[in-house]
Amino acid sequence: MTTQCPKCKAANPDTQSFCGDCGTQLGTPKDIPVHTKTIETPVEEYLRGSTFADRYEIIEKLGIGGMGAVYRVEDTNIGQDIALKLIKSDIASDKKTIERFRNELKTTRMISHRNVCRMFDLAETEGTFYITMEYVSGEDLKSFIRRSGKLDIPKAISIAKEVCEGLAEAHRLGVVHRDLKSSNIMIDKEGNARIMDFGIARSLRAKGVTGEGIIIGTPEYMSPEQAEAKEVDWRSDLYSLGVILYEMVTGRLPFEGDTSLAVAMKHKSKPPKSPKGYNPQISDDLNRVILKCLEKEKGRRFQNAGELFDALDKMEEPRTKTVRISDWKTSIAVLPFKNMSADPEQEYFCEGLSEELINDLTQIKDLRVVARTSAFSFKDKEIDIREIGHKLNADTVLEGSVRKAGNRLRITAQLINIDDGYHLWSERFDRELADVFAIQDEISLAITDRMKLKLLGKKKARMIKRSTENFEAYNLYLKGLHFRRKMTKDNIQKAIEYFNKAIEIDLENALAFAGLAYSYMALTMYAPVTHKESYPEAKKAAMRALELDEQLAEAHESLAVVKAYLEWDWEGAKKETQRIIELNPGYAWGYFHLATILLYQANFNDSFREFQSALELDPLNVAFHRNLGIAHFRARQLKKAVEILHRTIEMDPSFPYTYLYLGYIHMLKNRHEEALAAMQNETLLPKAMLEPQIGIVYARMGRKEVARKILNKYSELSRKEFISPYCLAELCFALDNNDLGFQWLEKGHEEHDPWMGYLKIDFLLDSVREDPRFKILLKKMNLE
Repeated sequence: MTTQCPKCKAANPDTQSFCGDCGTQLGTPKDIPVHTKTIETPVEEYLRGSTFADRYEIIEKLGIGGMGAVYRVEDTNIGQDIALKLIKSDIASDKKTIERFRNELKTTRMISHRNVCRMFDLAETEGTFYITMEYVSGEDLKSFIRRSGKLDIPKAISIAKEVCEGLAEAHRLGVVHRDLKSSNIMIDKEGNARIMDFGIARSLRAKGVTGEGIIIGTPEYMSPEQAEAKEVDWRSDLYSLGVILYEMVTGRLPFEGDTSLAVAMKHKSKPPKSPKGYNPQISDDLNRVILKCLEKEKGRRFQNAGELFDALDKMEEPRTKTVRISDWKTSIAVLPFKNMSADPEQEYFCEGLSEELINDLTQIKDLRVVARTSAFSFKDKEIDIREIGHKLNADTVLEGSVRKAGNRLRITAQLINIDDGYHLWSERFDRELADVFAIQDEISLAITDRMKLKLLGKKKARMIKRSTENFEAYNLYLKGLHFRRKMTKDNIQKAIEYFNKAIEIDLENALAFAGLAYSYMALTMYAPVTHKESYPEAKKAAMRALELDEQLAEAHESLAVVKAYLEWDWEGAKKETQRIIELNPGYAWGYFHLATILLYQANFNDSFREFQSALELDPLNVAFHRNLGIAHFRARQLKKAVEILHRTIEMDPSFPYTYLYLGYIHMLKNRHEEALAAMQNETLLPKAMLEPQIGIVYARMGRKEVARKILNKYSELSRKEFISPYCLAELCFALDNNDLGFQWLEKGHEEHDPWMGYLKIDFLLDSVREDPRFKILLKKMNLE
């Protein structure tokens, strides 16, 4: 027989008194000592839209805790959402208990800290007592762990440090939580840890109203002194935090049992198993910190939250401070300017003009600028301007047109307010071609003026600075940019040609060098070329771009992709991406590359967060959606991955690699026919990349002769042209030819095959992860 938890709905043995997942009490305790408070009486249910205490409008029920139901409500007196906890009648009927809570709240409501949920008041209406507190939107840590299996070590340390900071403030005021557990810690929408439920904490300065011999807490997280109903202090909270840290990095609790008493007794007398035994990624230092938190004698634990914080802080990897996307004052979408010229080939110039304006405007701190890919997705579509603004979540839209005839330009531009459709500003420019730079500056500065945005002197200087003042070089750069975005071998080679021509005319054109570097790197991903040839050219161009303009975000982007995808210098690449974001917080690709680097390092949750940051700026970018789906696949979150990849196909049915990853998902589920069908929908990938993956499916479905023919075909072909050694290694492992597979991986390392970046997270290599050769490769790839 099982009992369903009323809070998280997990199934528990009927002999268990507390939920093994979230610690919520299950019905009537069967074996807890008689001095434990029992909670039995249900409270009245309140429906959405009903009003409680003539003041609080019910929005939703958040759950049921040990004291009673918790609701999200709107405080109609102040027009703000808060949380309201109803106290069960059997608890409220005990006057001493109510008096204790009332005295505790006098102190707990004084706790004002970014990592603590604020407590407001204890009140009564028609015989029902309730507590009001701050409403925190997010996900509780228990659910976060359950969803992830276990957390990345840096993420776990970061959360634990934030909890330490919140506890330090509470302890300074003399308040002990006494029921700290992962379900009482919320991870808010910004990723910050918030300690909840200080409402049952007991003030150390109010001993006169504390009940003797009363156990308060959840058995799985209790300190030994709590299990014995002895007097506790702040070191009990540190023990509970040790349990939570153990849970975060191993995905399990240090002590489990069929009954709450069994669990409590283990906390009292049984030493915990080393967490490193469950997760070899845990460092020796972190292992020691966790076990020190879990010492039975509180004198042997950390003696205050500050000590624990310092120990964790020493282990946390130093990170360059990154400028995050902030609350923007206003937002704008710059649509591609329409080509009114007789020559349709001038499309590249119109798009380039719009893109340069986007780049200019992203320099403004308080302005959210929709990125190019999303803004340009409405090109040639007859959609009302206000509908476009709403779809892009933009307050204003800039649109315009370009007529180019001989040496003359006519550019019109208008800034439109989305709410009412009125023009905030419009202008027509009739100039010489060489005046295009001045026109861009006039439009950008007019927008900042009309939107009442402040632009400091340095920022203004940065915004109007040009990589080249030579119109011909600029024109060639725009052509290179136009072709670089069409990710095929021929188009990328055309882009390289145009960027080189732009550089020939202006040897100090930093943007052209940055574009050239990115194009050489892109060749390694979208065409079968020799990386030994493209890699040095990519790095040389990136370094030259930085020499010319250290503050050019695109130059740092080029160096970041070289360091990440071709050198596997992950930390160096992260620094470059963080520099991109620091220089230009509105540049979506900075977040995208940082997300990808974190993915290669198996820092999945951080990777998801950075992909979401990129999508905030560029919500319709197909590549961003696809790669977010890939990230969820690599984290083995298959349902979420399928959902995002199908959304990608809806946006662009032929976008490369999308069907390949759907094929991988079918493969993981042993649906081999479906995997083949999905992969055969990949119409834009070169056969040399796709067919070895199809060979893997054949090998896994038992048709190994077909797979061997594919391996032999491309092994032979690799003598004449570049074939990804990494892809051939995957096929070898599928055929159980591990020795040959490792030979190909070594070749991939020697030749800077960018696919080697997936080494740590590739399910196709699971069969050889314990091989010593694999571990050596991980170290060589800086992934261990």
